[in-house]
Amino acid sequence: MDLNLIKKLIKLLETSSLTDLEIEENDFKIKLAKKVSFYSPADQSNTVQTVSSSLAQPQSDPQTQKKSDKEEDQNQHIIHSPIVGTFYRAPAPDADSFIQVGDVVSPGTVLCIVEAMKLMNEIESDVSGKIIKILAENGKPVEFGQPLFLIQT
Repeated sequence: MDLNLIKKLIKLLETSSLTDLEIEENDFKIKLAKKVSFYSPADQSNTVQTVSSSLAQPQSDPQTQKKSDKEEDQNQHIIHSPIVGTFYRAPAPDADSFIQVGDVVSPGTVLCIVEAMKLMNEIESDVSGKIIKILAENGKPVEFGQPLFLIQT
């Protein structure tokens, strides 16, 4: 595939309302995706939050919803996986984990990596608080919307 064509595809993605684009030609495959920014009215600090292109959370059964409501009542926030992939707590096998239970994080703090199609996607905190539970196992697959971290806000 021609480099100029790739540049045109990137420009097309940037200027459109599309969030991702995937093209396959012979043995060449390219996938482009962009992050989507939005303003959360509940955010009192009037900041813009950046999240992955998948904004909607998957539908859950009523029991899971009740459990989630109880956790939110206790000022707890759940970080969900924005993509399907493999969960890694550290940037390399021999490196220290990004965070541990008990660590205090702020918005933008890298919590983990989810590898998808050989791309390492950093998952960042969208709230300030203390990590109280890590819900995914290192090196194991995670699904879209799967809870990864529980944070006391």
